[in-house]
Amino acid sequence: MPREFTVISGKGDERQDYSIATLDERVFHFRNIVGSVCADAQDVWAELWREFQGTVTDGHMVLPGAEAGFTPKCGWPEFLEKIWLMKHHIDYVQKLSEKGM
Repeated sequence: MPREFTVISGKGDERQDYSIATLDERVFHFRNIVGSVCADAQDVWAELWREFQGTVTDGHMVLPGAEAGFTPKCGWPEFLEKIWLMKHHIDYVQKLSEKGM
């Protein structure tokens, strides 16, 4: 049997056991969650971009040394895991934004 939960606020009078979060509080928490997930996705993107340093200049031109093929410094398994992690973060933000608060 599913159980329904209510978001409660840590603010308010100590005499009250629980209070339902106001819309402003919900928006504040929503923005913090989305901001945190986006920051994580940006960090993963930066790690992936560092892998291309030395083979790509300014994101536009592939240097001649890369013609033989790209091999990530961290190795293919970790590189692909980082790509999957970034996709996970982006999917999570998309679901949050579609669902709303």
